Amino acid sequence: MNRNDLRHADINLLVVFETMMRERNVTRAGERLFLCQTTISSALGRLRTMFDDPLFIRTGRVMEPTARAEEIHVRLGPALEGIAVALSCAREFDPRTSEETFHVGLCDEVEYALLPRLMQQLRKEAPNITLVVRRVDPWQLPQLLVAGDISLGIGQAQELPASAHCRSLRPVQPMLLRADSVAGPVSLDEFCRRPHVAVSALGKVTDDVDRALARHDRQRRVLLAVPQFSALPALLAGSDLLAIVPDYVAQAMARVEGLRAEYAPLPLSSPDLSMAWRGTSHADPRERWLRACFARHLEQQPERSRALAVA
Repeated sequence: MNRNDLRHADINLLVVFETMMRERNVTRAGERLFLCQTTISSALGRLRTMFDDPLFIRTGRVMEPTARAEEIHVRLGPALEGIAVALSCAREFDPRTSEETFHVGLCDEVEYALLPRLMQQLRKEAPNITLVVRRVDPWQLPQLLVAGDISLGIGQAQELPASAHCRSLRPVQPMLLRADSVAGPVSLDEFCRRPHVAVSALGKVTDDVDRALARHDRQRRVLLAVPQFSALPALLAGSDLLAIVPDYVAQAMARVEGLRAEYAPLPLSSPDLSMAWRGTSHADPRERWLRACFARHLEQQPERSRALAVA
């Protein structure tokens, strides 16, 4: 096929094809594209005729792509992304009047501690946009970027796809969170003696804190591991439990939840908070504006103060 033949191609069919490659299910593809099953099935029939191949074969509840479909997708995905970027660049973007919907991925602690303040600013700058947030952990973030489910992710990024871009937003200072009224900071002995709550999306009870303690020939007891930071205030309240959290979570909980935040009694480190985005959206004026907003409001240094406790 040469370029003149493209006038016979229906780009809507190609969008259906790409969506089917992601979803592997007619119903889910229809939901994503806001089309009924009949329309998706009809589009698949036309695609099969166009490419002279079955493209998808039903295996149980899943539509498995054929080898030909996989080959087409490798070439078609970047082409559709390029078309989308070209179309977005062809029109101006004004955040004050835009009604765009943005899909972003945020780690749990950013959603809890930083999103509320960010939304206040976004509502001032772009009152009509919609922000759809997916909660992600470092291992989900690359997958969602590759699939196109999100265009931007905030967290501690790991093993990003080669086509993705990444920018460090700020260092992360782990801090100690507590709810008791005992005067003075927690000593290392007390830190090791008192029970801890760990936050782990994967259900792990050991992390960098335990490795730091091991370097001092010390250890702690993790009494409980929970998957999200928002559970901590209720768990710590009225107890002797301790938790280590990022500085921005500690500050938010000290302000809002009445907890006490202080620096841990031993040196602790953590990966920087980063922003990652799809390479295909790098030049999109809408996405560039969104990234600038996130960077402007999240690029702040940790507060270097122990006086974070709320009496």
